[in-house]
Amino acid sequence: MTLRYIALLVVGLVVLTCKTWAAVDVSMEDRVEVSLKDQAEIPCIYTLQEPALMIVWFTKLPGKDQSRIRIYYYDNQTEIIEEGSEYAERIKVSHSYDRHDARGTAILTIDKVELSDQREFICMVHNVLKESGEGRTRLQVFKSPSMPVIEGTYGGISVTEKMPSKVANCKVDDGYPRPNITWYKDRFPLQPSDGEVKIMESQTIKTNGLFALESQLFIKVIRKDEDAVFYCEVQYFVPGASRMVESKSIKIIVFYPTTELTVSINSPERLIKEGDTVEIHCEGNGNPQPLLTFIHKGEPAENANNEILTLKDVKRSDSGKYECHLLDLEGYNEDIVESSINITVHYLDDIVVTPEETDLDQGYDLTLTCNALSSLPTDTTWYKDGMLLEKRHVLELRNASYSTSGMYTCKVMVPSLPELQKQKSVQINVRGKPEITEWTAVSPMNIADHSVTLTCSAQGYPLPNISLSAFERRTNKIVPVSIVKNTDTVVVSMTGSVKATSELTANCIAYNEFGTVNASRNIEAIPRVKTTTQATSTDATGFTVTPKQPHKGGSGVAIAVIIICLLLIAILGSVLYFLYKKGKLPCGRSGKQDFTKEKASKDDIVMEMKSGKSEEAVLLQGVNGDKKSPTE
Repeated sequence: MTLRYIALLVVGLVVLTCKTWAAVDVSMEDRVEVSLKDQAEIPCIYTLQEPALMIVWFTKLPGKDQSRIRIYYYDNQTEIIEEGSEYAERIKVSHSYDRHDARGTAILTIDKVELSDQREFICMVHNVLKESGEGRTRLQVFKSPSMPVIEGTYGGISVTEKMPSKVANCKVDDGYPRPNITWYKDRFPLQPSDGEVKIMESQTIKTNGLFALESQLFIKVIRKDEDAVFYCEVQYFVPGASRMVESKSIKIIVFYPTTELTVSINSPERLIKEGDTVEIHCEGNGNPQPLLTFIHKGEPAENANNEILTLKDVKRSDSGKYECHLLDLEGYNEDIVESSINITVHYLDDIVVTPEETDLDQGYDLTLTCNALSSLPTDTTWYKDGMLLEKRHVLELRNASYSTSGMYTCKVMVPSLPELQKQKSVQINVRGKPEITEWTAVSPMNIADHSVTLTCSAQGYPLPNISLSAFERRTNKIVPVSIVKNTDTVVVSMTGSVKATSELTANCIAYNEFGTVNASRNIEAIPRVKTTTQATSTDATGFTVTPKQPHKGGSGVAIAVIIICLLLIAILGSVLYFLYKKGKLPCGRSGKQDFTKEKASKDDIVMEMKSGKSEEAVLLQGVNGDKKSPTE
């Protein structure tokens, strides 16, 4: 037995106590609630000393003029469900009786409850004395509505409207009983108010008996309503309770006039320099953005796209005040609305170096100055060949020499705007008499070639001319010099070749308008090379022995030493030969050995001159007999 039945029994006991005069007492709930399409149970509790002789169930539609309609009959022998009634296939009644308590229960069960079942159900109980008692229960049917659907107003709503404007529409469908709709703004409920808030509702009862409800919200918007959130809430009933559901939230577009303008620079985000592209933005505090115009120096600015003014490749003349004006075409504002901003276009003029280019005599001083007009403080730096010289706008050159010559670069930069920088170079030439920087004579690796390579380099400004010449020291006869290479850059260089078949003197002369310098060098003769000696080995393999060439002596002392050595060798050879003939000097078993001797002559002496020395080096070779080649 459920709690509801227990409660009904308690009520029945109270009624029985209070109504002792009644022969049959029937207790029923005033109201039973059930959801559409669910199953409803309506209990009927009676008190009798004996089981009921007869139980009858009736229905009665609302209204005083409506009569009872029997739908069920029961006695000890018969149970009848009225055929042809709308409940013929949907009801059943269960019976029980407790002799100890003298109480009986008849429960009417209705399947698939419809809205038409919302009526009174009457239970009548008869005893054996044909006395009766009855009770009534009203059946209430519920249907939860669909989710609410909210639609905001398309477009915007102006604050200048004098009457409330439609903000949104809320619809809910298929509810029973009729649901209620409440409007909210920022979590606060809205109530109708004259001239401020108006709510219009309409309802429709559909053919199935369910309600469709629609509510429209009208308000007089203000500017801060553009940030407000609106939604509708639907309250509906279910068996034993009430529930609420909210729609999604919406925001509205509010139109309001501009009362203030703000001007700003969006690019660049640093200081402005010449050549930049500048964007000036003008924004009003109204909605939508108004029509705007820019004024500069009393004239409308070009390249303006309503709220954006674009200045390309700006110049210092573009500096100044830019005004933004509101074009009040709708008459919102009686007063003129405007705003302005000042911009400064920074610049750095071309560098002026004094003197721009100059020729400086050796030993003199020179002061270079570097200046550039700028709208901001600058730093000046001097460089030469990438090396830092000075960190100021003045560069002083003292006691000029040829090393002073070169390209000097002045760099000017704005520290607060590093993108603003320029540089300029100036060529400084030091004038003077030429200076020979290199003077060499190099013998060839192959002495069979009697050529000697001469190289002479000189510096000076104007660039000097160089000539190479050679003559025989004994005859003063000029020897031709073949010019191999002639370069003409910062340092003039000339390379030539001369045949050193005799003792020579080579001269290098460099000259320009400031003077001439001369350098000479002695070159010794390179002797002719003798033919090689052939020898055959025991295994018949041929090879060539090429003796090293001795250098020719450069003085009489050397010649005397050579003659003495040759005489000593001759005497020693005669003694050895005499001992051999007398048998005093034994020979090896392998037989006699052949000796091939070459006497050195004057032509076999080679003199090699080294560059950079005041005296020539002398190399004496092969004066004491035969020399074997490295291949032997």
